[in-house]
Parts: sequence; C-alpha cells; structure tokens
Amino acid sequence: MDDPVFVDTNVFLRFFVRDDESLYQKARELFEKAERGDAKLETSDLVIAEIVWVLESYYNFSKPEVKEVVETILETKNLKVANHSRVKEAIDLYFLGKMDFIDAYNIAYVKAKDFKKVATFDIKHFKNIEGVTNFW
Repeated sequence: MDDPVFVDTNVFLRFFVRDDESLYQKARELFEKAERGDAKLETSDLVIAEIVWVLESYYNFSKPEVKEVVETILETKNLKVANHSRVKEAIDLYFLGKMDFIDAYNIAYVKAKDFKKVATFDIKHFKNIEGVTNFW
C-alpha cells in the first residue's frame, strides 16, 4: 500500500453533497479504495470543523444530518482522523447541546487535557464541565 493520502475538506463535501457528479465519482472511488484496504487516508480535525461549518452555513444541513456525515467519516475504514476520540466526543456534544461544533470541540479538549480553569467570556458552554471553573 502506498503512503497515506491527506484528504481535504472539498473532497468530503463533493462526496456528501454530490453537487458535481464527476468530482463525486472521484471522491467515491477514493473512499471505496480505502474501504477495500487499497489506500490509507488521513485528515485533520480542522477539516472536520470546516465540513461542519460548510454543511451548516452553505448547505443548510440540520444537526442530525451533520452528525451523520461526521460519524460516517469517523467510521470509514483506513481513514485516520486526527484526534479521533475528541472529534467523536465533540460531535456528540454538538448534537446534544445548543452550541456550535467549535465550542463542543473545545469542551472535549478541556476535558481530555483535564483543565481545571477556563478563561472565557462565554462561560455558558463550559459551566457544566465537572471540576472546571472560570478563570475569573
């Protein structure tokens, strides 16, 4: 198998929104290769954040639809997502809470790193993390 291939946001978007058939087919072929074990793919947590933002803001996906897309990405064989468990926790928090994905990711980060204090002027999302208080 070749070296891992980094997958950018637009490849995922073309696959999930299927707004350009030729690009959709290329993306599908890439993901099918990974599923078969013929390719190793990798992407970053920032790509996931960008996918969430674009699906919400441009394509008007609902939270359940966004969650389904991200979970599909996380479950794709031979596709490594940076900070996989943190992204998984963030998408769950995002889905359940009244917050955007970035706030949810930051909460997952705070919990993973076991921070005791958070310096923020937007405490509403961080106030329910057990053992974490506002710096001020």
